[in-house]
Amino acid sequence: MKIKYYYDTETCKYERVRTRTSDIILNALGLFFLTLAMAAGIYLMFSTYFESPKELLLKNEVNELEYYYEKLNEQVAQLNQAMDNLEHRDDNIYRVVLGAEPIDKSVRDAGVGGAERYADIKEKNFLHRDAIVELHEKIDKLKRKIYIESKSQDEVVEKAKNKEKLFAAIPAIQPIANKQLIALASGFGMRIHPVYKVKKMHTGIDFAAPIGTPIYATADGVIDEVSVRFSGYGKMIVIDHGFGYKTRYAHMHEFAVKQGQKVKRGDLIGYVGNTGLSTAPHLHYEVLLNGVMINPVHYFYNDLSPAEYEKVIELASIENQSLGM
Repeated sequence: MKIKYYYDTETCKYERVRTRTSDIILNALGLFFLTLAMAAGIYLMFSTYFESPKELLLKNEVNELEYYYEKLNEQVAQLNQAMDNLEHRDDNIYRVVLGAEPIDKSVRDAGVGGAERYADIKEKNFLHRDAIVELHEKIDKLKRKIYIESKSQDEVVEKAKNKEKLFAAIPAIQPIANKQLIALASGFGMRIHPVYKVKKMHTGIDFAAPIGTPIYATADGVIDEVSVRFSGYGKMIVIDHGFGYKTRYAHMHEFAVKQGQKVKRGDLIGYVGNTGLSTAPHLHYEVLLNGVMINPVHYFYNDLSPAEYEKVIELASIENQSLGM
């Protein structure tokens, strides 16, 4: 250790420098506080301009969460758009075709709960609390729209099933094979009665055909009546098609079905004959809707082209003599 001296002007001698304990303590404290201040300054500088590994990790997690939040928002928006398109088709196509009223917009866009629905989230001190609540609201609203649409689809499917049954129940073909359109002998309306020779209401259409010509059901239904009379309709079948529709097939020769049997459109039900009040072999065919006789010619659209249908209309309108009642 170096020994230091100083020149004392009073004694005119070099005296040895002696360090006091208090000076040592003060110097040490000064050095300590200087070091502490420098350390604090360096820490402050680094904390201000540089991020710690933990901060970097947390920041990356926040950025990642924000990224996925935006992606979820985009997906919810896409699902909402798809749902809007489905609702539009439901209200403007499916329901219109099936004769159902569209669902009111206020029902589709109704809210999903009270103000306290998201209270548990709002109470937490999340950084993006409001954004999380908003996303929950969007998802819950979308869930409600999906639920309403699912109920609507159930209703549409049920109506479609009934519509399909209705279409199957409408008499839509000719009861005998008549591709050449020559079998139609007498139409619906006022015609000359074959026996009384006066104009009387002819409540069906007569198809002239040889005895034994096959007769087909013109729509799905259940055989409601199979009867034999010695006058009037003669051997006759009545089919109940539902939805108010019935068809009658008269002057038959033989039956191919029995009462209570289910039939489909195009099924064989019997054969042309000349029974009852009939002047020649033919089929007298009637269509009834809610008990009222209607012109069967308007229901021959399923197996005829537009040109053939016009030809049938023309033949049925000719006022000639009927072949039976």
